[in-house]
Amino acid sequence: TGITVSGQTPNEVIKDFIGTAGLDGKISLDDIGDNLISSHLSTNESPDPDLVIRTSGEQRLSNFLLWELAYSEFYFTDIHWPDFDENELDKAILSFNKRDRRYGGLNVK
Repeated sequence: TGITVSGQTPNEVIKDFIGTAGLDGKISLDDIGDNLISSHLSTNESPDPDLVIRTSGEQRLSNFLLWELAYSEFYFTDIHWPDFDENELDKAILSFNKRDRRYGGLNVK
């Protein structure tokens, strides 16, 4: 099961995680970190996405893979999904390849 954080405080998210993972009484808050949380997500056997393509002019995540998308790059297009073809994919990949990926770090020059 995934973790949703919409409308919840960080303490509520952690409490939900501990209960959902069956760790209540077996783990302390100090033991909870990125790796432990990631290991309990439904996507734990897949790498986090490098690129997220959002079609139809939408510019929101809609509560989709919030944890996994922390360091993903986003590409927004007005093209609707049925019309998103190989040419549009090439545009998205070209845009992605031009980016300076910092994975949360600062790029001080």
